[in-house]
Amino acid sequence: MVTLQTRIEAKLTEAFAPERLDVINESHLHAGHQPDITGMGETHMRVRIVSAKFAGMTRLARHRAITELLKPELDAGLHALAVEPAAPGEVTRW
Repeated sequence: MVTLQTRIEAKLTEAFAPERLDVINESHLHAGHQPDITGMGETHMRVRIVSAKFAGMTRLARHRAITELLKPELDAGLHALAVEPAAPGEVTRW
């Protein structure tokens, strides 16, 4: 079975050819925040990505590019998406 995490990784890899990519399922950290959020499954994801395609883009433009790409996943029930994009050579906190 293909997981949401795997689909997100594949889409980001195809679109941005990242030199570094981490898609982290953080759903377990959000159990109980809403009645239907149990912490099971794939409701909260964090994307950490370094790609040359982000060079010259503002932080907002980077976020928009990623959320537009992943709009089908968000529309299908992905509740939260944290995005940490960077271009090569930029300092990251991770």
